[in-house]
Amino acid sequence: MRTPCIALFAALCIVAVPAFAQDEIAPVARDNRDNRDFAMIGVGAAVLPDYEGSNDYRFAPVPFAVGKLSGFGFELAGTRLSVDLVPDRSASGLDFQAGPTVNVNFNRTSIGAIEDPRIRALGKLDAAIEVGGFVGVAKTGVFTSDYDRIAFRASYRHDVAGVSKAGVFNPSITYMTPLSRKAMMGLFLSATRVEKGYATTYFGVTAAGSVASGLPVWNPKGGWKDWTAGLGGAVSLNGDLTHGLQLFAGGTYRRLLGDFGDSPIVRTAGARGQWLGAAGLAYSF
Repeated sequence: MRTPCIALFAALCIVAVPAFAQDEIAPVARDNRDNRDFAMIGVGAAVLPDYEGSNDYRFAPVPFAVGKLSGFGFELAGTRLSVDLVPDRSASGLDFQAGPTVNVNFNRTSIGAIEDPRIRALGKLDAAIEVGGFVGVAKTGVFTSDYDRIAFRASYRHDVAGVSKAGVFNPSITYMTPLSRKAMMGLFLSATRVEKGYATTYFGVTAAGSVASGLPVWNPKGGWKDWTAGLGGAVSLNGDLTHGLQLFAGGTYRRLLGDFGDSPIVRTAGARGQWLGAAGLAYSF
């Protein structure tokens, strides 16, 4: 399946509900399945911007899979794959996480899917392959029950395909609480800091690009690119979130900052804020 051009941009937001459900439902699954392997797979129908910073929206599928194999966690969210190489959490409820992560960034690689003619005139970008790692820590049994969970994570990835030749740093915090064995809800906050190569590749306008598009020349610096807040939930269709079919839905708001929000690609042709949303089905086993 070919992911949409900004699936990477949306992955942490749109797939947040099912993706962190792997961690949040995992304590229940461990208690009741004797620490056996498990997985959740699914697909969502997403509403997301045409490109990073666009004010035009379209529908796109976003697949995902999360789970545990021999004590090690994995997460596939759109075009992002992460593997947690630290085994299960301790009996205290603490779960330390670390491992590799890979993204394929399709932002503005499909010009035909972009409605704004000025952005199309800037030309097509190649897909960036961002490789790096993440570290994190989570605590289960925090506020409302033995199974609510708060998690902190930070990742760094660097483009190895020669597109932006730059790095992306992404810290995040999520909180989830089960409402019952049939339903859960959660929220999260995240931010993104990028290096200059990312800024000029996706938010800059060269002299040639200015002539072609009519947008002014723009040479942004690196720095904090955005913050994102989201809320979502899931409900079991057969009575138990730890196995069977679930319905999930979620929504996020992302705000572009500084040179990124001031870029003519955003300020003139798009918008500083983007709403993203998804609903879909997942199956746990």
